[in-house]
Amino acid sequence: MGGDRRVKAVAPATGDFNAITGIPWDLAHYLDTCATSPPSQAALAAMAEAAPLVWANPSSLHGFGMAAAEALERSRCSLAHHLGAQPDEVVWCSGGTEAIQMALLGLAARQPVGRLLISAVEHPATEAAAAQLQRQGWQVARLPVDRTGLVDLERLEALLQPPTRLMSLIWGQSEVGSLQPLETIGAQCRRAGVSLHVDAVQVVGHRPLDFASLPVDLLSCAAHKLQGPRGIGALLVRRGLDLAPLLGGAQEAGRRGGTEAVLLAIGFAAALAAAQARLQRHGGRDPLADLRDGLLKTLRTLPGLRLSGPQPHPAARLPHHLSLLVSTAAGRPLAGRALVRALWRQGYAVSSGSACSAAKGGATKGGAASPILLAMGYGAEEAASGLRLSLGPWHRAADLEALPEALERARQEVAAAG
Repeated sequence: MGGDRRVKAVAPATGDFNAITGIPWDLAHYLDTCATSPPSQAALAAMAEAAPLVWANPSSLHGFGMAAAEALERSRCSLAHHLGAQPDEVVWCSGGTEAIQMALLGLAARQPVGRLLISAVEHPATEAAAAQLQRQGWQVARLPVDRTGLVDLERLEALLQPPTRLMSLIWGQSEVGSLQPLETIGAQCRRAGVSLHVDAVQVVGHRPLDFASLPVDLLSCAAHKLQGPRGIGALLVRRGLDLAPLLGGAQEAGRRGGTEAVLLAIGFAAALAAAQARLQRHGGRDPLADLRDGLLKTLRTLPGLRLSGPQPHPAARLPHHLSLLVSTAAGRPLAGRALVRALWRQGYAVSSGSACSAAKGGATKGGAASPILLAMGYGAEEAASGLRLSLGPWHRAADLEALPEALERARQEVAAAG
């Protein structure tokens, strides 16, 4: 998406975006890719080319169905290739939420009742699965995190002891950007005989991934976080692992029922191939880290802004991610949601916390306190002052030059109002 980054191909069908909102739809000002990302031209083109050809049911035995089935399997093979998996380890599903719940509920259904271990900073989909397993008699334990959102490795060994049978870990935390030390945690799970599911929704597309060599058993991902279409995700399931299907049916080797979304799978595969090619061009490193670091350097000169989560080190933070705590110059926390609205009035799209948990957390006069920041040890007022900026491959340094001034104006506006 180089050159003019104003979106035309995916503009709203109800009319011109500028006419609806008064603000041009300019991707240079969209900094909320951890919530969702606009489909890339590669994904749109692949789906547009395939749409007239692969509309049939891929389970049908006639030529129309066979064409759809071939396209679906080619997409599966492409996804597997780029993730270092075998094609039969890829299970299509509707997105990250379903993939996470398919992993946890499906594996737990094939095991005696035991204990599920999760971190204290998991996605709401994982928390929902944990609550369901509790209703079925499972115990749930939470591995605490430190002030940066990284798990307490000293507590891990004890929590992996019986009756723990299953662990689920969010690899890249969407709200504060922390990247957990997956190799270390996976190795400990292997030694303890505990199955490990990894939520890699925020990681896939931003760093190379080789499922074959990772010490994990299941891995979930979603297309729309890496400029693919919404409504499609995948769960990687290690060979030999038996899952009970959430949705019964013959599709996906009996692991997930329902007619597969062939066109969305094609878009997912194209988006992932483009993301992997970008990483390869930069030696396996996401170049967004350099943009992020430059932006952070400028933001740190402004009053009332503090970094939350880990420092921007490649091993500790998502490369396209910044999270801030915002306050007045005197240190009074400001409402993150109010800052989001104030920045939007200037044309910038950012977020306060995870889009999927926006309604959760303790209420404060400034809005809802983030459960993630609360788990990291922040008080309720500070935990409601979070702001997240997440970059996309279309961003250039020039796109971010005016953002610090816009953020300072928004900070002053919210401070004056409250």
